[in-house]
Amino acid sequence: MKTVVIASNNAHKAQEIAHALPFPGWEFKTLREMGVSSDPVEDAETFEGNARIKARAAQQACPGCAVIADDSGLEVDALGGAPGVHSARYAGEPSDDARNNAKLLAELSGVPDGQRTARFVCTLVYCDEQGAETVARGTIEGRIGHEERGAEGFGYDPLFYPDVLDGLSLAEVDAARKNAISHRGNALRALKELIGA
Repeated sequence: MKTVVIASNNAHKAQEIAHALPFPGWEFKTLREMGVSSDPVEDAETFEGNARIKARAAQQACPGCAVIADDSGLEVDALGGAPGVHSARYAGEPSDDARNNAKLLAELSGVPDGQRTARFVCTLVYCDEQGAETVARGTIEGRIGHEERGAEGFGYDPLFYPDVLDGLSLAEVDAARKNAISHRGNALRALKELIGA
């Protein structure tokens, strides 16, 4: 069994990566399960850059292991692509989903439905045991609602209404349905195809 370290301190992300789809012969482990802490400064200007920072730091902390790192966020067209790479800390430090959602709703106050288009973006950087890198990207298109709905998911999920869900927020569907359509699920499917796993 091949151990692949998930380079994230976000328990929700780690769980989605580990359970979104099968990678036969792989065993996913979190940084915590590996007994290491890795919290590098994510100061890149792109999702790919931040994912690479996390992947390289985790590989340094877990020598000889394959690692997978995710950087993802929400791009809102009416806000010029914000919050983008700053999604997790949109409302400032420390990261707080409720404050981020409140700020997003405030920023979009008065913006009509037709102009509330947005997408979730996920970029994965996978480094094998020798450090060879593969990059995969996934997106899901939708719009930002006027209020939070649903108790599943995390982050901006209660405000994001994917085009493919016909009026439901991403927080109103279970994990299996979310993984089948989400940006992270799409990125993992792309990665699996790229590396032939």
